[in-house]
Amino acid sequence: MIVMGGIVGSGIFMNPHVVAVHVHTPFLILGVWLAGGALAMLGAFIWAELATRLPGAGGQYLYLREAYHPSVAFVYGWVLLLVTQTGGMAAVAMTFASYFREITGVAWSDSAIAAAVLLALTAINCMGARAGSNLQSALMLLKTGAIAALVVLGLWMGGGVIHPLPLVPRASLGLIGAVGAAMIPVAFAYGGWQTATFVAGEMRNPGRDLSRGLVMGVAGVVVLYLSVNFVCLKVLGPAGLAATRTPASAVMRAALGERGAWWIAMGIAISTLGFLSQGMLTAPRVYNAMARDGLFFQKVGQLSPRSGAPVVAIVLQGIAATAIAWTGKYEQILNYEVSVDFISFSLAAASLFLFRRQDRGAAGGGIYRSPGHPYTTGLFVLTCVGIVASTIATYPENSGIGIGIMLTGIPVYLYWSRARGVPASPPPGPPARR
Repeated sequence: MIVMGGIVGSGIFMNPHVVAVHVHTPFLILGVWLAGGALAMLGAFIWAELATRLPGAGGQYLYLREAYHPSVAFVYGWVLLLVTQTGGMAAVAMTFASYFREITGVAWSDSAIAAAVLLALTAINCMGARAGSNLQSALMLLKTGAIAALVVLGLWMGGGVIHPLPLVPRASLGLIGAVGAAMIPVAFAYGGWQTATFVAGEMRNPGRDLSRGLVMGVAGVVVLYLSVNFVCLKVLGPAGLAATRTPASAVMRAALGERGAWWIAMGIAISTLGFLSQGMLTAPRVYNAMARDGLFFQKVGQLSPRSGAPVVAIVLQGIAATAIAWTGKYEQILNYEVSVDFISFSLAAASLFLFRRQDRGAAGGGIYRSPGHPYTTGLFVLTCVGIVASTIATYPENSGIGIGIMLTGIPVYLYWSRARGVPASPPPGPPARR
């Protein structure tokens, strides 16, 4: 549930439209989503092994620090705060805004609604989370129910039929670029499985539970996403899917009329709130690890004595997400987030080669081994590099802003490490397993 809850946010409700804009046949649309699922599954295999070799809190930050250098880990945490986590939250908030306007008919812009909900959730999370577990469970059930209703009612009452031919449009050089551009929103929709490793240090048996959870959770999401896209194609067709920014509402409108569209919009809007709230509480684990390493303000990793919440980290994250939502459109936010996120994915996955060579792992713990390594790991790294290249080539200006923010972390790290007296070499990790 942690893995699936970290993946299923807003992407599946918005991104089928974005994908259909780039590729125009059912075969290519479903194929891109299947390819994205395969990539996420490869990532799940790799992160499952990384989590069992280094089961401490911090997840990806910890892997980068131990494999390369504290500076690499710091830059990851830097862009997590300023680009990837906040950009993802801003994109989810934009999806909430689209459906909220459909429900209420308010005349506000998507950016204004997204900014308002981000600031409101920031304030709520700063008050603590006494009933957070029950709230998250309820929102996850609501999210699952909304998707199940979409699939079942769309198949049963939505009408339509999928025409499989032609499989692809007329072959051209532009087709490769179109497929690459379509992979950007798909990669975003499948993102989030890696956040489950943030809690590896709190699991009794991460070698068993986290590895199983990653694989089963990602597999479940792949089935879920393919089902939603199949229903959208059946009811709306490729052209209709590309023409609507709220495909879930369009499918339910075809099945049950305006009442169905209203109910699915309500379910989606509420489910995105749960995803945003979860994101505001997950990433501070990384900031806390940075603070323990002396590479960030100590207050960022501290908990409020009154509410028990990491107030400073939540406020920083909320303000950054609000700024991105206010200044960018949904597709632009994807480009900020995806290009930088997949750079860190490729580096973290490549660290597995180093840990395997060192035979490194937690003393006394079982090690889950990624199937097909080194071939599957190498394929994942190369695919991440390809997604980064495609994002930069398709949206150079927006991607350049995200990468520019990432690079600013280097001088910040140099200043911080000298000011705090942080050693140049990474802190000692667990001994090698022999």
